[in-house]
Parts: sequence; C-alpha cells; structure tokens
Amino acid sequence: MTDTAPDEKPPAKPKTKSRLTRQDRRRWLRTALLAGGVLGAALSGYLPLAYAQRKRLRPPGALDEKDLLGSCIKCGQCVQVCPVQAIKLADLVDGFGVGVPYIDPRQQACDFSCDAVQCILACPTGSLAYEKPGFLLVRAGAALAAKPILKAKEKDPEPTLNLKERMGVARLSRPEACLASQGKGFKGQAQGADFKGRMRYMDVNRWKPIKVADHPYDVKECNLCVSECPVGGAISIETLTTSEGKIRRQPVVHEPCVGCGVCEMVCPTEQACIVIESREVWKL
Repeated sequence: MTDTAPDEKPPAKPKTKSRLTRQDRRRWLRTALLAGGVLGAALSGYLPLAYAQRKRLRPPGALDEKDLLGSCIKCGQCVQVCPVQAIKLADLVDGFGVGVPYIDPRQQACDFSCDAVQCILACPTGSLAYEKPGFLLVRAGAALAAKPILKAKEKDPEPTLNLKERMGVARLSRPEACLASQGKGFKGQAQGADFKGRMRYMDVNRWKPIKVADHPYDVKECNLCVSECPVGGAISIETLTTSEGKIRRQPVVHEPCVGCGVCEMVCPTEQACIVIESREVWKL
C-alpha cells in the first residue's frame, strides 16, 4: 500500500541539463530566424528607397523622372531596338524605378548608331518622345539650342538628330588625371582588350557597330572624347590657362552636348576623367 491517492499523478521528473540545453538552443534559433526575417523585410523595403535616390541616365527623349516613372509600362521595346544594346531595364534595387530603362554610359553609351533614335519610335506610351506634349514643361537648360548635328550624317541631306532635349551634360570630373591635360597621347584599346562596349566607326562600317576593343588607337595627344563624340561641336580640346598661370590642353564641353555618354565610355584612364551628369542642364 502507498500513500498516493488513486487519481493523484506521480511527481514530474526533473529536467536534465542536456534537455534544457536543447530547448535553449531551439529557442535561440527561433529568435535568430525571426530577427533575421524582420531585418530582411526591413532592408527589402529600405534598399529600393535608398537606391532610388541615384540619378540614372535615361534614354534619349525621356520625360522628366516623375513623368517617366508614371508613364513607362516597362515593356522593353526600347531595349530591343537599340543597335548597341545601351539600354537596360532597372532591377529591384532601383526602387520605384524598377523595370524602367536606363543607360550605364561607362559600360555602353548611346552612340546614335540608329540615326533616327529608334528607342523613341518604339516607345508605345510617349515616355520617350521627340517633343514633350504641351502640358509638360521643359526645364530651363534642358532644351537644346538647335537640333544636334550627327557626325555620321554630315553628308546626308538632313544631318540633324531629331532630339530637342539633352539626356545630361558631360563634365571633366578629374582634369588632373586627363591624358590631354598631362600632354600625353594614347596607344591601345580604350578600357582594354576585354571591354565589351560597342560603337559605330565610320571608317569601318557605316551601319554596323563593332567592339571598341577591336578598334585600337594611336594618337600623340589623347583626344578620344572629341574624335568619337557622335555630335558635332559638343566637345573640343582647347588650350587653357589655369589659376596658377600654367598653360595646358584639356577637353571643353559645349552647348550641343546631349549627354549620350560616348566620351565617358571611350575615356582610356582606369577611372573615366569625363563623366555624364544625368539630367543636368546647360549652364552658362
């Protein structure tokens, strides 16, 4: 006979140390996974917003940013018709701009090999337009003084490029590293033998762009940004006097610059000395 009542349960066995350790480990793992999920969800919302602040170089004829984002249907037609594949569609990190076309000029600039700006022709919504509708204002300095002269069409009956607003403006960002400013020439392939960027060279083929790496240079004074610029009068090498009284040669950007990015793409220094300021306007 025992003193335990028939309905009374026997006392629970004490938890062993190993059992407690397993439970603590599972509890810690659940906490870590939950914290990671919360952090991941937060970052998935934050990163697009952070990256959306970056100014992307948009294709020719693009509406102002807020109008572009509101009208572009991300169809990719502009991507398909670009002869040098300069146009890409933005990914998730671009936030509100996901799926919207952009150009990375250092990797592949718009050299207007299409002559007629086919991306504008292909756009079904007017997000890329030869001329903005009347209810959309043109920012001061964004309009070109005249239709730009396309060097490749200089001998054609109509040599102008059907473009009324610039994509951006080229800027000499590192004059001290510019080869022309140093009085140096350049021999070799712009951006090296592995560079995949393409461009139209009139002395090679009027219609078919080739790899920049397949067209090596040998110039006594580096002037690639001038010689390869597709727009007449947009950039030149000029002799200037610095604030220290030194005389040097360097690229100078002029009003016809449309911001196509060819100068940035062909700049042979490891980090381009001349870059495109996206959406920048012309300032006297």
